[in-house]
Amino acid sequence: MGIYLNPGSEAFRQAVTDDIYIDKTNMIALMNQRLNKSRGKYVCVSRPRRFGKSMAADMLSAYYSRGCDSGALFTGKKIETDPSYAEHLNRHHVIRLDIQQFLFQKFHLDIFINKIQEKVIKELQEQFGDHFLADEYGLQGVLKQIYADTGEGFIFIIDEWDCVFRIAQDRKDIQKNYLDFLRGLFKGAEYVELAYMTGILPIKKYGEHSAINIFNEYSMIESRDLGAYFGFTKEEVQEQCRTHQVDYAEMTRWYDGYQLGKLLIYNPKSVVDALLWKDFQSYWTGTETYEALKVYIDLNFDGLKEAVIRMLGNGRCRIDPSTSQNDMTTFQTKDDILTLLVHLGYLTFDNRTAEVCIPNQEIQQEFLRSVRTGGWNGVAESLNRSGELLENTWALNGNAVAEGIAAIHRDTASLLKYRDENSLTCTILMAYYSAKAYYLNPVMEMPAGKGFADVVYLPRRNVDRPALVIELKWKKSAEGALRQIKEREYASWVEGYTGEILLVGINYDEAKGHTCVIERYVKQA
Repeated sequence: MGIYLNPGSEAFRQAVTDDIYIDKTNMIALMNQRLNKSRGKYVCVSRPRRFGKSMAADMLSAYYSRGCDSGALFTGKKIETDPSYAEHLNRHHVIRLDIQQFLFQKFHLDIFINKIQEKVIKELQEQFGDHFLADEYGLQGVLKQIYADTGEGFIFIIDEWDCVFRIAQDRKDIQKNYLDFLRGLFKGAEYVELAYMTGILPIKKYGEHSAINIFNEYSMIESRDLGAYFGFTKEEVQEQCRTHQVDYAEMTRWYDGYQLGKLLIYNPKSVVDALLWKDFQSYWTGTETYEALKVYIDLNFDGLKEAVIRMLGNGRCRIDPSTSQNDMTTFQTKDDILTLLVHLGYLTFDNRTAEVCIPNQEIQQEFLRSVRTGGWNGVAESLNRSGELLENTWALNGNAVAEGIAAIHRDTASLLKYRDENSLTCTILMAYYSAKAYYLNPVMEMPAGKGFADVVYLPRRNVDRPALVIELKWKKSAEGALRQIKEREYASWVEGYTGEILLVGINYDEAKGHTCVIERYVKQA
């Protein structure tokens, strides 16, 4: 048993025997299917911090490593019934690296690649010393010799693979050398049985050095078949809430909402802490160790602040994540910043609609803290006004609603420039921020009747509040907006969701300002 070559299983043993452990061992079966499968054997998983990446790496290392006898740790676990389980249990040579352990001081950046090779080659010498001579090709050359002489391959498990790009943000030379090292180690290497890397960021695009493009990536943008193994599923959280007698609905409100394909997953760190302490608060955001959310949302990119305001109002924003360079410094558009926030766990991405939003109450609080302490003049005041505006909407007081929206517009004029109906939509979403206590997230451009309603608020289950169907106009009239709702029968699609429905027409005109008309919807017999 070594530190880097064929390590033991102590880290996984501690996870299995912890107060709360959720069985994710079926992931091993998926990795077994990828062993020695040309391109399939290269796996890179990127997830936010504290989303179970290291635990999964420890699990795979304990399962594959010849340096331990870990069968007892997997007894009764899901993987035990898989046909491939016994075939690979403790049968492989594993090289296990945590890159962050080589970079705990800044000056290590200039030596860490050599140190990695030195440490691993030293342990290889003890086991395979008769099968290679150290040469100028370093670790890559040594592994080639071992494979040629013995036919023995290796499984690589690399945790925090991307920490170089977080620590050395301005050292392009270090980043390039590191990518070259990984490319040389893996590309076309017959000795690789499986290469499994985890990090926060996907693989950086670096011109020709996007070069570890041999890896299949499983990220917060595209999780493929690994979504359920990083984060807790609905069924897992329901079971734990029953066991620990914790309110499941409140757990969902605080920590659910990360969308990975068809799955919605929970933040695992926060769920575990809430189960242990029987208290709902921001646990995950308290573990921040690098760039704060505020740094990114304060960047001066056109449309970024408007997008954040829209999401603070529980809305969504469409982005193109393909332009992101997958680092923490290279930004060309607001979409690059919003894509980074997805990878960091501050936003979630719906790949069906290419939209991002704030996933849950925990992250909403972090955004609110950031705007209150930054140069977001008027946003906090506007959010505080929203409760009264919602009450006036229920009371059908259109004049008061119009005045409230106008006040919010004045409060945020330095951030939110009125240019078109989209700008008005951002103001409306912020105006109805308080609706989240009673309503599901707003549905934008909901297909209804003979067209698309601009904004629809549907009441939460068992909440006695009217549904809101809102139509916005720009330089026309509130009466015209209300007329469009009726003529195009927008409310007909909502009838099955609730008893009472309110129709809200809102218009903005530079000469007349904001106007609003509200009516109760009368269902057709």
